[in-house]
Amino acid sequence: MRSIRPPFAARRGRSARRRTSPVLAAVGLTAALALTATACNSGDDKASGGSTASATQSGDDKIKIPDDIKNKLKQHGIDIDKWKDGAWKNWNKDDWLREADDYINPIIKGLWDPDRMRGADDPDKNNGVDDSDLSGDQGVTDPTPAAVTAQAVKTAYHANVPEAGKVFFDSPEGTMVCSATVVEDPAHPGKSNLVWTAGHCVHAGKKGGWYRNIAFVPSYNDSGKTAAQLEKAARTEVAPYGVWWSDWAQTSDQWIEQGGSTGGQGASYDFAVLHVTPEKGSGGKSLEETVGSALPVNFSAPAVPKVSSITATGYPAAAPFDGQKLYQCTDKPGRLSVAQSDPTMYRIGCTMTGGSSGGGWVATGSDGKPALVSNTSIGPVKSGWLAGPRLGDVAKGVYDSVSGKFAGQ
Repeated sequence: MRSIRPPFAARRGRSARRRTSPVLAAVGLTAALALTATACNSGDDKASGGSTASATQSGDDKIKIPDDIKNKLKQHGIDIDKWKDGAWKNWNKDDWLREADDYINPIIKGLWDPDRMRGADDPDKNNGVDDSDLSGDQGVTDPTPAAVTAQAVKTAYHANVPEAGKVFFDSPEGTMVCSATVVEDPAHPGKSNLVWTAGHCVHAGKKGGWYRNIAFVPSYNDSGKTAAQLEKAARTEVAPYGVWWSDWAQTSDQWIEQGGSTGGQGASYDFAVLHVTPEKGSGGKSLEETVGSALPVNFSAPAVPKVSSITATGYPAAAPFDGQKLYQCTDKPGRLSVAQSDPTMYRIGCTMTGGSSGGGWVATGSDGKPALVSNTSIGPVKSGWLAGPRLGDVAKGVYDSVSGKFAGQ
């Protein structure tokens, strides 16, 4: 089995190449796995796994960045004004900005226009065990599930899955895309600006750093236009609820230390939380108020045998899909163990491909209400199944950290 290629490289005149991932020695599993969507960098080797201060753009078109970040950037020879004018394209080793407190993502107005969004491609350890894994899930891999054909979500997407959207970002390989979900913020009930996605959609992992120009577009292509129709579509049709830039990003230490563009290393901790701000004014409304919904996150989801059904949502971009339309798969999950010491992952049958990475996995809780329980992380090159991390204490720590960072705002 060959791994799914690294993130989609946009507008390069050719498809991104596929690479064979290292063979994983897992309990009951020897397979080559790979990230199914765009890569995300958080290259921080510090405990938090997150960025420090964020950069935004004020009404007078000047970028506001805290002095401590400016001083850090100067050490790298980075000029913020030049960065906004295109210096962000410099991906040499010294400018990779791997450390969390080097993370910047200043708003560049108009960067994510319809053509650039349409051209984005899909990508082709030791913190103990969650209590729920003590049920017997830990280290267990169930038989490969039967493929479940992804079903197109009915339009308008916002009427059916208002929390879903796409994450766009730039990497050294080109313009990339992932899927993502609007989630609740305990610090701002009913007014969340938090987005859940995969760690590899914001940070490159152990060999890289933070990706650049990270932005979220809720209900992307809400009316389900074809790629041909989108060529003439206005920005308001492609992004009906606006473009929201990530002014803060955080992923797990495990992803930063272990993650890679191919293989399953770090996959059990492949999640990230973004705090976003509108590129243009939103009338003071939060993201949640703008889209009208946000999902709660369940950090104590039951062990796999006790989950009757999970629905995964995303914008698959690798063939036979083109990344422009929203799809879903629903299946009873099985177990996938990538490493004996890591929490066992959920795995479902699903034909979605690269580009769906980071998309939300939703299950109905004991209260009868839907909640986010995972996100798409890995899958085989030849589509047929997807796997996502169980969200436990580490995931909750990332979530609480981002929420707490903006609690007073």
